[in-house]
Amino acid sequence: MKSMPASLFKARCLAIMDDVARTGEPVAISKRGREVVNIVRPEPASRAKFPQHALRARGRTRGDIVSPVLPTEDWDVLARRG
Repeated sequence: MKSMPASLFKARCLAIMDDVARTGEPVAISKRGREVVNIVRPEPASRAKFPQHALRARGRTRGDIVSPVLPTEDWDVLARRG
């Protein structure tokens, strides 16, 4: 892994990013001799636009999804009104 001070990175930022993208070799950026940032090439993006797309067509509907789970006679809130 290459290492360089922040001042050099600031002066050559775009060229360094191009090098990392081309070679895949990460670059460590240091500030006052202490490493603070690593510049790395990102992992290839998955085909799915959103993570939820991986779950598409995996669910099943069982039973009635519209009606209440309990009958209205069992609702405490309705008993308090009247």
